[in-house]
Amino acid sequence: MSNSWWEIKIECVADLEESIFWRLSEFGCKGMSTQQLGSEILIAAYISQAQVKLLEVSDLSLQFEEDARAIGCALPITKCSLIDEEDWSSSWKQHWQPQPIGDRLLINPAWIEPPTDSDRIILTLDPGVAFGTGTHATTQLCLEALEMRLQPGSNLTIADIGCGSGILSTAALLLGAVQVYAVDNDPLAVKATGENRDLNLIPTEKLIVDLGSIDQLQAIIPEPVDGFVCNILADVIMELAPSMAALVKPKGWAILSGILSSQVADVSNVMEKQGWIVGTVWNRQEWSCINLKHK
Repeated sequence: MSNSWWEIKIECVADLEESIFWRLSEFGCKGMSTQQLGSEILIAAYISQAQVKLLEVSDLSLQFEEDARAIGCALPITKCSLIDEEDWSSSWKQHWQPQPIGDRLLINPAWIEPPTDSDRIILTLDPGVAFGTGTHATTQLCLEALEMRLQPGSNLTIADIGCGSGILSTAALLLGAVQVYAVDNDPLAVKATGENRDLNLIPTEKLIVDLGSIDQLQAIIPEPVDGFVCNILADVIMELAPSMAALVKPKGWAILSGILSSQVADVSNVMEKQGWIVGTVWNRQEWSCINLKHK
């Protein structure tokens, strides 16, 4: 008898996306994806029926509503249904197509044959259950910021705090970085980053990925890097801020995202107290990316 899977779909405002992704990940969901629906988004995720009961899925939807009330936004609409095992792994992938980003990159799903007529740099990606497909505004902003920083021959070393699928680490090397060090607290993200590194034929020693946070990153970098990227939550960025300057060379740079536009002032103030200068703030939808340089 084949296993069945819960297909959980949440229609919500963009402000809730990060918290919903986090709750789905903690719940044990696989293959999460996001679609734009006008001014709102549709998040889809999948979990085996053998793992959870309908009552537990219902409780999860109540947690989504509590998160919405906490920030004063519209309540999300959650729907769930059972699908066959052979359908779940492809359901979340069907709407994800090759995605051009910036002037040079093309994010190509690993299950789709890459185009042969594109002059863009092709980044082959299979995110698994890790965050980072290139469809989210925060990921796109970080990729575009990296593109501005990196050119072949630039000889720059990069760190990636909270690497998720490894999309930013991999892109940095394809765009011209010579070395990347990446960390994430989620073992599945570490696994996904390594697998995507291999998919793109990047030597293991060029992208070193480890389990942990900024402390572990400090342990694996042999010397300060030229700059780092951090696409996580604003609260976590502010918590890690006191340790960030030690990662970079004098006048090193940082790219921070996962920040709602309403949180930019708070994050900027915290970073400025740690000796950082805010250069530019890029916005897309409800999200922002802060580009900084250390004094």
